[in-house]
Amino acid sequence: MKISPFLSTLLVGCAAWPTSSRAQTPDVPQPSPSQSQTQAPSSTPQSPPQSQDAQKAPDEKKTEGVSKDRLFYTLPNFLTLENAGQVPPLSTKEKFKVVTKGSFDYVLVPWYAFLAGLSQAENSEAGYGQGADGYGKRFGAYFADGTIENYVTSAILPSLLKQDPRYFQLGKGSFTHRTGYAVSRIFVTRTDSGHQQFNFSEIVGSVLSAGISTYSYHPHQDRTLPNTLNVWGTQVGTDTLTVVVREFWPDIRRIISKSKKDRSQ
Repeated sequence: MKISPFLSTLLVGCAAWPTSSRAQTPDVPQPSPSQSQTQAPSSTPQSPPQSQDAQKAPDEKKTEGVSKDRLFYTLPNFLTLENAGQVPPLSTKEKFKVVTKGSFDYVLVPWYAFLAGLSQAENSEAGYGQGADGYGKRFGAYFADGTIENYVTSAILPSLLKQDPRYFQLGKGSFTHRTGYAVSRIFVTRTDSGHQQFNFSEIVGSVLSAGISTYSYHPHQDRTLPNTLNVWGTQVGTDTLTVVVREFWPDIRRIISKSKKDRSQ
């Protein structure tokens, strides 16, 4: 059973109190020198629980390297850190683990289903056709596109290039300043050692993922360089908008919480 430092101190104080009381009572005979030497070790209060708690405390306060947050309480936001301060870099295993967790999150199934429905309604990439077969192909393409980009930009290249895939929120300053900071993170990122570097993982990674998806499972008539560049631009644009939302999501969350609190009063 773990004993808190406060409880350990209280127990030690209670153990020491009878000894000090006997020493101050004149009616009790004083022990001989030989008896004092023999009994001295047993009268010393022991406090191993306190030292063990002191060793455990730093581990309990260790800052986690990833988040459990969700944008608008739904979409995974595990690579965004709020008021992070100094955090250790993610290992290769941790990068792949958090990307896998986010890429196969249950919320993404209805999200990709919604995007596939919009695509079918607009008849984009007509080579997929219509009907259930066309919808299924679009759903699979959206799921594959998102998964490939997540792994390439946030796990594979960050591991190879020693770059940090996390977004560190600024959280202060004017709206313009924070927006500019968020947009700049598409082009500038941290290395695992904490330095600033061009965001090869995002820019080059989105090009690679767009090329892989376009020339593998998209309709043959769409396997062109212009379409690949269009997919790349769409991915970077979507990522830019997303990172701006990630910057201001804590503010939005506080407004929502305050509104709920006010309505409940």
